[in-house]
Amino acid sequence: MKKLGKITAIVAILLFFGAGTYAGYVYSQAETTVNSNMHSPVTSIDHEETKKKVEDKETINILLMGVDEREGDRGRSDTLLVASVQPSKEKTNMISIPRDTRTVLGGNEPESGRMDKINHAYAFGGVDMAVDTVETFMDMELDYYVRINMEGLVELVDAVNGVTVTNDRAFTQGGIEFPEGEIDLSGNEALEYARMRKNDPNGDLGRNERQREVIKGVVDKAASFSSVSKIQGILDVLGGNVTTNADFDTMKMLFQDYRKSGQNIDTYQMKGSGVTIDGIYYMQMPDEEIAKAKSLITPDS
Repeated sequence: MKKLGKITAIVAILLFFGAGTYAGYVYSQAETTVNSNMHSPVTSIDHEETKKKVEDKETINILLMGVDEREGDRGRSDTLLVASVQPSKEKTNMISIPRDTRTVLGGNEPESGRMDKINHAYAFGGVDMAVDTVETFMDMELDYYVRINMEGLVELVDAVNGVTVTNDRAFTQGGIEFPEGEIDLSGNEALEYARMRKNDPNGDLGRNERQREVIKGVVDKAASFSSVSKIQGILDVLGGNVTTNADFDTMKMLFQDYRKSGQNIDTYQMKGSGVTIDGIYYMQMPDEEIAKAKSLITPDS
């Protein structure tokens, strides 16, 4: 699998295109975890229409959200990606939307219709408002969403007994020192390592790369487990930190008919210009940039 650059992308691929692997080991446990703990439909997506698309093996669009959600706080969607899975071309185009992008908020909340940062939609109205806002911004339809709580990264790393990463610059984050070179990380250390952004000259891009490295370490270790208890532990963590409108049967269908598309991924980072309005920083996205991103999520792109 190519480097995805985003934590949510990797976990989503693990969910949607790895469900068949889990089914082979602990089918009933996986089905219960997905359908009872993770499955959460939303009114902003027409699930009957989406189901027909999957049955007909048409292109589907998935909104991937990485949410920094803590106890008593819904949080904001700090990572937003749209994955266009195109079985006819056996490929997936992954578009990353900067969290500070200025746009009109969708949905039916009191804040709907105003100009704001795109990641505020989740804070104001949850998944439904985030879906409506991204659909309006991109002038497109979403078929699925995957919401991942970043706080769950601690449990996920600990469930695989830690991960090893190669750090390209020494830094301190959250009171923890991270030396340059190969280092072993516990769950809490991995979360702080993946969060560092302000002291990285590459900003969000550097943070995204560290997030990718941590999750790749989790996926690699999880793939090596043959113990049912270990796999169940990972499923328990996912069940407590991930929600999606796809049920287990849908994941199986995607694994069967869309798997090759999930293994051939191209990524695109939308680029705009920074502006300050009333003392608040935004990313202003040109119309031509939105048009370019939209062209990557159409079946004929």
